[in-house]
Amino acid sequence: MTSKLLLSIIPAITTVVAFVFAFLVLRRWYYGRKLYSLFWGIGLLFFGGGAAMEAIYAYAGWNPLVFRLWYLFGAFYAAAWLGLGTAFLLMRRRWAWVLFAILLIASIFAAYRVFSAQLDPSQMLSGEMSGHAIITPGVRILTPFFNIFGTLLLVGGAIYSAWLFWRKRVLLNRVIGNILIAAGALLPAFGGVFQRAGIPTLLYLSELLGVIVMFVGFQYALGERGAIGAAPSQAASSPG
Repeated sequence: MTSKLLLSIIPAITTVVAFVFAFLVLRRWYYGRKLYSLFWGIGLLFFGGGAAMEAIYAYAGWNPLVFRLWYLFGAFYAAAWLGLGTAFLLMRRRWAWVLFAILLIASIFAAYRVFSAQLDPSQMLSGEMSGHAIITPGVRILTPFFNIFGTLLLVGGAIYSAWLFWRKRVLLNRVIGNILIAAGALLPAFGGVFQRAGIPTLLYLSELLGVIVMFVGFQYALGERGAIGAAPSQAASSPG
């Protein structure tokens, strides 16, 4: 199998897994009307969209629109909107809505900056998609704020929830499930290290493994009776 084909297949699989995951979470929101499920589902759609852009680029080559969508979905939106879902699960609703307003305004601003930025694909590391293609100053510096926001909420919330259940010595499945969610959310960040080292395949594998681990974590935390796609009459309460 050629390297080009491999680099397109792995993110394509990630896309399918993320979209199926998003469908099940959004289906849960549709039946239960829980806002955290809505925002988790939106975050997963962004995650899958970013992976889809990676697959398109690996197969078809450079395209400015594909790059801009990849950077916007992956670098800005996915982690932040997943984290917002956790905010609606764990925080007082008033403060969660404040974070929503801040993130919505920031997301619109990020889209403006990304789509108005000047691109130079020759600057990308090892010829693979990376933020180095953006040569307009002040764009890439925004991404850490989104990622820190999302990671602190998603990973921190999962760890906090696991600690609560462990301390009460109840619902062991939710302790394990929340630990898996935290681990899955962190895996793509480690993959970024490999990309900077010129090994993009490991980045794509870490993204695939990350979404699978999160998927397993959500299912495990919900338990057999609370599968993500279940209707309210069948589902237990959500993880966290």
